[in-house]
Amino acid sequence: MSKGLYATELPGLKLHARGKVRDIYMIEDCLLFIASDRISAFDVVLPNCIPHKGSTLTKLSEFWFTHTVDIIQNHLITCDVAAYPDSIPTEYQAQLKERSMLVKRAEPLPVECVVRGYLSGSGWKKYAAGEELCGIRLRKGYVESDKLDEPIFTPTTKATRGHDMDIPLKEVENLIGRETTDKLVATSLKIYEKAARKAEAKGIIIADTKFEFGLRDGELILIDELLTPDSSRFWPAAEYCPGRPQASFDKQFVRDYLEGLDWDKTPPAPELPDEIIQKTSRKYLQALQLLTN
Repeated sequence: MSKGLYATELPGLKLHARGKVRDIYMIEDCLLFIASDRISAFDVVLPNCIPHKGSTLTKLSEFWFTHTVDIIQNHLITCDVAAYPDSIPTEYQAQLKERSMLVKRAEPLPVECVVRGYLSGSGWKKYAAGEELCGIRLRKGYVESDKLDEPIFTPTTKATRGHDMDIPLKEVENLIGRETTDKLVATSLKIYEKAARKAEAKGIIIADTKFEFGLRDGELILIDELLTPDSSRFWPAAEYCPGRPQASFDKQFVRDYLEGLDWDKTPPAPELPDEIIQKTSRKYLQALQLLTN
């Protein structure tokens, strides 16, 4: 197995959940989010670590939470391990440093808020097949990776197993109510537009991204991770060329490698060669460096 943190072992702390990438512990009335170096593709966790991936996700989330707090409050308390509660033993600090966030607890909403500024991935496949995107009929004439006339909100279900599924806005309203849905749409678009402007000034196009929200004391807040290479499609602006797939700073590089294998996309996943691991690690680090200096 490649060097990196694949899973945490923190005796004495209560493990709340272990996701594809994160380990989450209950700490008093808060949660401790720990970003491992695991990587998933096609909803399958791969057996390899991607060095520095967890710290990159954490630093970028902290960066974007700070830069969007004027739009909406979020769940982040601190990423400073020295400021963590005494209930977290100090001997765990080395394992937690730069890859963990202490966050407020919230009730997650049952939808994921996807904003697309460019036509790529599953959105492009549906458009090319003549389908609507979550009830939105786009104009004719787009090519792959084209910038949309304006960003669109394309929500999905939040699947605990398997793939998230696109859903029309009316179904979101049925799940969480019209007022909350309207706020989700407006807030998601505002965050995307602000982040996209900031990223493009640093040489990165945010083609699309996914946000998650929750309720805390009845108020809507931003939760989970934010605008990372795991939750977003990042493209180098200098290489952007519509009409084809784009180079990226995200895990599309790993997906492309796996697509070339004789693998049915069900567990167990194949081992990644060291060359793919190192190139992927460099892509994550480059995105972090460009965005945060």
